[in-house]
Amino acid sequence: MRHDGNNTLINLRDVAKTYKTGAGEVTVLEDVTMSVQKGEFVGVVGPSGSGKSTLLNMITGIDRPSRGEVLVDGQAVHKLSQNQLARWRGRSVGVVFQFFQLLPTLTVLENVILPMDFCGVYGRRQRRRRALHLLEQVGIADHAHKLPNALSGGEQQRAAIARALANDPPLIVADEPTGNLDSSTAADVLALFEELISQGKTLLLVTHDQSLSARTSRVLHLLDGQIHRDEHRRTIQP
Repeated sequence: MRHDGNNTLINLRDVAKTYKTGAGEVTVLEDVTMSVQKGEFVGVVGPSGSGKSTLLNMITGIDRPSRGEVLVDGQAVHKLSQNQLARWRGRSVGVVFQFFQLLPTLTVLENVILPMDFCGVYGRRQRRRRALHLLEQVGIADHAHKLPNALSGGEQQRAAIARALANDPPLIVADEPTGNLDSSTAADVLALFEELISQGKTLLLVTHDQSLSARTSRVLHLLDGQIHRDEHRRTIQP
C-alpha cells in the first residue's frame, strides 16, 4: 500500500526496537518519530550504542521495528515480506558500507551490474553501458575490468557508490563510508555525495567524523535510542 504523494521520502512514526537477550529485553530505539524530505543530505551522529545502525536498519528494511511504522517513498516497509523486502531494497535504496562489500571474484564492472541483474531492470546491453557510465561518473572507469583487490580503498569505495546507484534509487544510505579512508580520500568521497544531492538524490550519512557531518544540511543527534536533537542548517558548510 502506498501513501502520501508529497515531498516526504522517509517517515518514521513511533518506531521502537527491542531485542530479547539472556539478561532480558534491551531497547535500542524508543519512540522515534521523524521525516526526511526528498533531496535532503542528513547526517546521523551519536555515541556507540546510541541506535544509529539500528535506525538505518529500520529505514532500509534490514530489520523490523518492534512497534511503529516505517514508510519510505510511500511504501510501508515494515509490512513487506522478506522476498518483497529484497526486491524493494534493490530498487529503492542504495547502501554504501564502511568495508565496501564488493564481491572479490567479480570485476568492478560486474559488481556494479549485479544489482541490475538481481532486480531485472534495464536490458542486458543497457546494464553494461549504465555500469560503465556510473564508473565514469565516480572517476574509475579505467578500473572497470579489474578485481576489487587491485584497487585502493578510495577506489573501492567509489566502486561501491557506483553499485549503490545502479538501479537509480531515490535514497542512498551510507554507514561510516569514510571510516577506512584517509582524510583526503574521504573528502573526495564526500564531494561525490554532494554531487548526488545536487542531482536530486536523498542521502543519509552515519558518521563519527564531525568534519563530515558538518558538511550535511541537517544532523540527527541520537542518544540512548532517541533523537536527542534535530539540527537543521540552511546551507551545506564548505
